[in-house]
Amino acid sequence: MAIHILGISAFYHDSAAVLVRDGEIVAAAQEERFTRIKHDPCFPGKAIAYCLNEGGITAAKLDYVVFYEKPLIKFDRLLETYLTFAPSGFQSFRTALPLWIKHKLHIPEEIFSGLGGEFRGQICFANHHESHAASAFFPSPFEKSAVLTLDAVGEWGTSSIGIGSGNQITLTHEMRFPHSLGMLYSAFTYYAGFKVNSGEYKLMGLAPYGQTKYRDLIIDKIVKIMEDGSLWLDMSYFNYCQGLTMTSEKFHQLFGGPPRQSETMITQKDMDIAASIQAVCEEVVLRSARHVYQLTGEQNLVMAGGVALNCVANGRLLREGPFKKIWIQPASGDAGGALGSALLVWHHMLRKPRQVNSRDNLKGSLLGPAFSNLDIGVFLDSIGAVYEYYEDESDLIDHVARILNQEKIIGWFQGRMEYGPRALGCRSIIGDARSPRMQQTMNLKIKFRESFRPFAPCVLHEFVDTVFEMRPHEDSPYMLFVAPIQNTWRTPLSQEEQKKMQDPDLRIRVSVPRSKLPAITHVDYSARIQTIDPERHGRLYRLMRQFYELTECPVIVNTSFNIRGEPIVCTPEDAYRCFMATHIDCLVLENYILRKDSQPSDLLQDAEMYKSQYTLD
Repeated sequence: MAIHILGISAFYHDSAAVLVRDGEIVAAAQEERFTRIKHDPCFPGKAIAYCLNEGGITAAKLDYVVFYEKPLIKFDRLLETYLTFAPSGFQSFRTALPLWIKHKLHIPEEIFSGLGGEFRGQICFANHHESHAASAFFPSPFEKSAVLTLDAVGEWGTSSIGIGSGNQITLTHEMRFPHSLGMLYSAFTYYAGFKVNSGEYKLMGLAPYGQTKYRDLIIDKIVKIMEDGSLWLDMSYFNYCQGLTMTSEKFHQLFGGPPRQSETMITQKDMDIAASIQAVCEEVVLRSARHVYQLTGEQNLVMAGGVALNCVANGRLLREGPFKKIWIQPASGDAGGALGSALLVWHHMLRKPRQVNSRDNLKGSLLGPAFSNLDIGVFLDSIGAVYEYYEDESDLIDHVARILNQEKIIGWFQGRMEYGPRALGCRSIIGDARSPRMQQTMNLKIKFRESFRPFAPCVLHEFVDTVFEMRPHEDSPYMLFVAPIQNTWRTPLSQEEQKKMQDPDLRIRVSVPRSKLPAITHVDYSARIQTIDPERHGRLYRLMRQFYELTECPVIVNTSFNIRGEPIVCTPEDAYRCFMATHIDCLVLENYILRKDSQPSDLLQDAEMYKSQYTLD
């Protein structure tokens, strides 16, 4: 009889559920995709319902439910921290305590209640960083590897190193709160005017516009970085232990003023701040990885934790670090802890063997819901949408490739939804990377977000080293490595363009084409790469091959199918609303194609209603 394990992360950031059957990952999804509340931290009831339905079981058939960390130890850290800083931390303590009393200290009751009283199995609790480590090693393509986890904080740990072999993980070293690379980076995210726990990638995207003029000041005053990658923070510059903000007045004085207010003009100082802390982050990641290499002697590395989503640091580690191969968990944040905790029960607690796949066992991270053509057709007919249906896939692909070549922007909805923060080709907005207008159009008219934000490329796997400074057939299916574009694809800048590159207005800088693929080339000639192969990506690969045959271009733009402040779309209804509320030209829902200019006038008028449903941050 099969053993079913449900992994859960909840109550902190980005709740998720994962179902594992006899060691195989059956389904995984974040709660936000169903509730439409970005980074929803609530108990993942809808995500659990999806996982059970996908697995064809009820809660009564679950053998184990495992929570991704140990709340009592985390509460101990909270109390000890507040006592250390008392009485200055009272306001923060008063804010946090009711949530702990209501939910976080009663996880078993929450689980039994959330499963409708049907569950009769065993509830388990995993260690936070062990969950991260397990989420990275167990699905990886390696029989043995070094392990590195880097995030803000779990129970007490903020990063860990160790080794994975077969069906076992051993974490040998740990850095402890309040000293944390994740908290350090989040503090600068806050200071730069972005939202903590969601704006860190904006800070990373802003960094190439700046100079690292504050790097030495950060290292001299705020953080001491050891040779092994561990660090010590001068806590007088921070407020996250005892207050409701990340940085202290002393921090603000050091950098010449208060934090930037959200939505105000980004200045050169903000760009330089971003560049400086990004440089510090990269240095810590490189030192940590070199240290774990020296300790273990392993040729392969796996990584997880929120900092592992810093794809710029990952790219440097891939190019400059000591490891031959690196595999990073695409759901590296708290959501991935649900997966790791479930696999820990299977391999550690139940001592079950592990089957290694030369690619990996994460199935392209395509673990969410899928919708049939029948389901989609019923929905489209119910609202009176105008569409074309293509019975033959080759006809569909040929038609979409030609639309792409017309510089149209396409909402691409195919197969199972992605697990993790990145759209990987199933809930994506795609476009022609050769278009000089594509980046600004997508940012301002589709995503409704900051114009400086770069877009990522999808590249056919067989062309990755032709277009980018990557090794031949380098595998990057999860969009977690940044690499420079090859010189042969770059274009020289005229004197006028060089002058524009010094303009304080980022909209001017970003409009300067720097390569034959301007929509995906950042100001430092880098790009966050996703390789597309036929085994993982199926129809998207075939579309890109057709586009290549048509244009001799093996690259397209890929960004997540959502607008600012909204989670990635989950259902055909979500996709249609986003299509109608933006300047997306064409929507492809499995075998259906919808054109914006063909939709009935009453549905176009309703677009304003759709727009009102989105909350912009």
